[in-house]
Amino acid sequence: MRRAAPVLLVQAVLWSTSALMLYPIAVMAFSGFRTTGEIFASPFALPDFSYIGNFVGILADGAFLGYFANSVVVTTGAVVLSVVLGTMAAYALARYEFPGNTALTLGFLAGLMLPLKLAVIPLFIELRNIGLLDTRAGLILVYAAIGTPSVVFILTGFLRTLPAEMEQAARIDGASEPRIMLQVMLPLARPALVIAAINNAIPVWNDFFFPLVFIQSESRKTLPQGLTGFIGEYATNWGVLFAGLTLA
Repeated sequence: MRRAAPVLLVQAVLWSTSALMLYPIAVMAFSGFRTTGEIFASPFALPDFSYIGNFVGILADGAFLGYFANSVVVTTGAVVLSVVLGTMAAYALARYEFPGNTALTLGFLAGLMLPLKLAVIPLFIELRNIGLLDTRAGLILVYAAIGTPSVVFILTGFLRTLPAEMEQAARIDGASEPRIMLQVMLPLARPALVIAAINNAIPVWNDFFFPLVFIQSESRKTLPQGLTGFIGEYATNWGVLFAGLTLA
């Protein structure tokens, strides 16, 4: 019983924290099933879920589907690029000893400490000069640059824990270095790869700042940027906006 009490206390704290974090999301989702007038009349009341006009309206809007597709393309491209590049760098840093290994590792770690938003003006000029301003490819490259250091950080620590005997056995069997990495070591690092991918996907999907700076065309806007179009200067259809946020 004495051991059970701390466990119950921890579980109570975790459940309470989860409820606190999920409550605003629930309010947002419920508000998508109500009109703007109903939201202001009783913002925290439960809807009857019979009104789906907000969801029908926003799905019928071709702009929203375009924003959604842009977010999918940018997020997928950025995550794939950052994970591929970060995995190759992390494998080299974790499994090989060479001059400058520590310096390169610290260089990647420095990328976690320096926010790329401080370099937004040089980035804007560089993307303009190479013709990638107002393009999805430009956003993908920026996000990949931001995400690669975190992939290197996560995978380097994980790959260093893998036993060297498996690597040596593969070499004795005549496996090449790329084959050892792809078929022997990386399958063991799948949990770390998933963590790295999720860690990069969520910030990219939710980011508003870089699309606002680098994207001007309506057809290339991502979801966070595009949903601001539902906020009017004098009036806002909050039901439609909450429906869009719920789908996003």
